[in-house]
Amino acid sequence: MEVRTAKPSLATLAVQTWLFFLRHETKFTKLHLTRLRRRNETSKLSAVASGGPVVSVTTYGERLRSVHLVLESIAAGSMLPSRLILWVDHEEALNNLTPGLKRLVARGLEIRLSENFGPHTKYYPYLLSTDNFDCALVTADDDLLYSRWWLKGLVRSYDDNSEVVNCYRAHRVGFEGASLSPYQTWEPCRSTDPSFLHFATGVSGCIYPPSLLKKLKAAGSEFMQLCPKADDVWLHANALRAGMKTRQIWNRPLRFPFVPGTQDSGLYHSNVLQSRNDDQIRKTYTEHDLGELKSAAVLADQR
Repeated sequence: MEVRTAKPSLATLAVQTWLFFLRHETKFTKLHLTRLRRRNETSKLSAVASGGPVVSVTTYGERLRSVHLVLESIAAGSMLPSRLILWVDHEEALNNLTPGLKRLVARGLEIRLSENFGPHTKYYPYLLSTDNFDCALVTADDDLLYSRWWLKGLVRSYDDNSEVVNCYRAHRVGFEGASLSPYQTWEPCRSTDPSFLHFATGVSGCIYPPSLLKKLKAAGSEFMQLCPKADDVWLHANALRAGMKTRQIWNRPLRFPFVPGTQDSGLYHSNVLQSRNDDQIRKTYTEHDLGELKSAAVLADQR
């Protein structure tokens, strides 16, 4: 008797393919970089197109030399953003663009000057720049090479559920008794269900609904006193206060390949390895926030 096994879904195949990619990351990253450099040097194709979300990125220091490769990976996607914005905090950077950035500007990239809001610069200057939030905002990091389906996957997930924060990588908020457990102990999210306990990490990309963007703008820049180096904390706290859950697109978190040479500096070293996230979390979440998270945890345990 022939036994037939169910064919894996397209989502499962995509995850399996990406895990294979990550296991051979060094080899594939070199190939990817070669293609992106060639594309940046030769392509005349627009980096933007109508109908997509806004994509916002910030960079600083030595990463100004390589960020064009990150942006090129977004411009090579199967879906393009309606606007692609790079925020910089020094006029010198704005006036001395690398050749790679100049070529992208000619194809639709916007490079704009902003006050330095630390990691919050990836989204907050955009909030200040407009009162018309008529489309979603996607944030990306300046040290990862994104896949062709990266933006399309975020938009598809947003179209399925536009009342949550959709992301590729999240943790599950943990508790020790009535208190939050240390950030380093929060486990990777293993669910595609929306939850207040799911904590999006912006490294792999997040898409934020217009309704949340309005609330974030109204909340102002208090993050500079509470969590100046932890944008994920502020974004999660404000989503929680807006009654908005977070959803991971697949049932396991995804990370995209790093641009070589960009990991000598970064917030991971201080926020995670030196446990500075915990101090910023304590300052940011109110007693009411903690009560909401604890209630969500109790309900989750009862299921």
